[in-house]
Amino acid sequence: MQTSVTFKNIDSSDHLKSFIQDKLNRLDKLLDNPAEANVVLSVEKFRHIAEISLSGDRLNIVGKEETNDMYSAIDMVLDKLETQLKKNKQKIKKRRPTSRKKNKGFDSPDMQYMEEDIPRKVKIQNIEYKPMDVEEAVMQMDLVDDHFFVFTNARTDRVNVLYRRSDGDYGLIQPNRI
Repeated sequence: MQTSVTFKNIDSSDHLKSFIQDKLNRLDKLLDNPAEANVVLSVEKFRHIAEISLSGDRLNIVGKEETNDMYSAIDMVLDKLETQLKKNKQKIKKRRPTSRKKNKGFDSPDMQYMEEDIPRKVKIQNIEYKPMDVEEAVMQMDLVDDHFFVFTNARTDRVNVLYRRSDGDYGLIQPNRI
């Protein structure tokens, strides 16, 4: 993280600069892209004021704290920034569609391991199906609000699946013997 520190009414200190740099490195793990931090440390009578402005890709966060001690002011403003960054990250996660989680087009080895580690739950639903014609299955499908209908074809005596397509028509899945 690129950091610039400005001192107002206070002598510049390498110890304060390194303290701020160490603390800002803690926030680097919350940032996806490189960011720039502008730090202003000032003293007005007995008040020690720390103001930090983080700016980066789609990000602009400002925090300001004042206390009787400069180090505690820095700690408090960094805690504020950390909570704002976490809140911002959660907001982005909420808005991201779930289809984006699946990698389309190419698979990276890291993504394959992540998907294999997550146990998938399979919901089992038992259905009863009876022999009927395809026309009768279409009429049954119109009565229910499901996306598919399983039945035994009365002519072939095999299990078929009738499904509603996105264009409003129906599709039929028939198994073939090999």
